[in-house]
Amino acid sequence: MHISYHKEWSHSLNREMEYKVYGLRGKPILAFPSSGGRFFQYEDNGMIEELSDYIEEGRIQLWACDGIDEETFFAQHSDIHTRMTRHKQYDQYIAQELVPSILLTSKMNNNGDEQKIWITGCSMGAFHSANFFFRHPFAFDGLLALSGVYSTTYFFGNHMDDDVYFHSTLSYLNDLHDENFLQSYRQSRLVICTGQGAYEEEMIEETHQLKILLKKKSIPARIDFWGHDSHHDWDWWRKQFRYYISEWM
Repeated sequence: MHISYHKEWSHSLNREMEYKVYGLRGKPILAFPSSGGRFFQYEDNGMIEELSDYIEEGRIQLWACDGIDEETFFAQHSDIHTRMTRHKQYDQYIAQELVPSILLTSKMNNNGDEQKIWITGCSMGAFHSANFFFRHPFAFDGLLALSGVYSTTYFFGNHMDDDVYFHSTLSYLNDLHDENFLQSYRQSRLVICTGQGAYEEEMIEETHQLKILLKKKSIPARIDFWGHDSHHDWDWWRKQFRYYISEWM
């Protein structure tokens, strides 16, 4: 398998950011790490091996990006404004620096074929992937979110200001009426999945809320609740990821 490591300066974050790319061609996938995770998390937890045949056959090319949750949502000694200011810089890095690079690289690697990106993540990665998908839909045409929460309640309780609101998917999506955005969602593939086993309680509740909201907005989506043996960890996320990707491919 071809694996490339990248370390590039981010002007949005004013620091170097790292990521890995797995494969040489295929449908581009952007994958976010879970809470506190790094760009090598998918490799360390067996997800790349799980998808190795798709990657080696040139059917998918996966970008595993870095996270900065310890500076934002999980920063222990910063107020909410400081944490959200830093997260907005991360949003700019992903949307204005990394995503354009993925699109350009994918086009070159696929003989000039312009493709949108599938975006994915597990746990905190699901929160990020859903938030980026709904905030920046024109770069993406697929969302696979596994075991996520989709509001900021888990991090900030009932606190709500503009910065928090516009990164709390269940909040801003409920009030969104822009048909350009809505049509882009409707033309994409959406899978929201959670298990019903250990440590999935908050995820079950917010997945139900997102299911109701997507139906209200007439946005087609597959919302799955796996069994009570399906817990909040990588052994199940590997099974779920492969199951849905095999359907999409």
